[in-house]
Amino acid sequence: MRPVRVVVVADDLLVRAGLCAILVASPGLTVCGEAGDLTGCRAMVGRVEPDVVLVDSRTPALDDLTVTRDLAADGSGPRVVVLTAPPPDDTVVAALRAGASGVLLKDAGPRQIVQALTIVSRGDAFIDPVLVRVVIEHLVTDEAAPHLEPGLGAATDRLTPAERDVLARVADGQSNREIGRALHLSEGAVKAHINRMFPKLGVENRVQAAVLAYRAGLHPPGR
Repeated sequence: MRPVRVVVVADDLLVRAGLCAILVASPGLTVCGEAGDLTGCRAMVGRVEPDVVLVDSRTPALDDLTVTRDLAADGSGPRVVVLTAPPPDDTVVAALRAGASGVLLKDAGPRQIVQALTIVSRGDAFIDPVLVRVVIEHLVTDEAAPHLEPGLGAATDRLTPAERDVLARVADGQSNREIGRALHLSEGAVKAHINRMFPKLGVENRVQAAVLAYRAGLHPPGR
């Protein structure tokens, strides 16, 4: 299997070098280009045709939302993962609406960055567990968001008691590690519960599962 080809976009040279160093040291990933501004990003992507573009958000010389919209416009370009500065805010939802496939906080560790790029390259979505709560708070009150209410009771009734406990904590924005500690489970066991839970609920990722939990009344908003 060929390595995932990544373009790193950040106007801060030190940040860009740090991200490239993380990716170069990671088996399965390769840095095929880098850019420091919007024009350079467009040119680089057109030249090297990467699988994923990692964009450092909130930099003066770079409009990450424009980058994301450009790349996601026709659905045939590379997928986009956006790094956003803490604390999480509305820019997270804006990035997802612009077409980003992944969103991470800038204080994410190397392992999580690599994980996000790998998952996104396969066509899935990745959202930092810390950011799930921010996204949910917008989606559960957003009339433009997909409505999941019909049949929600029946969907959650299919879950085992353990899966319902895990779902409630996913809806609270907890990571697999945090859920494992709270429920005295290994991270592997938590992941197994989540993998069995998604098909039962008819969802594809943590955010969809969390929104469904809120709308089904399994987890109260604003807790």
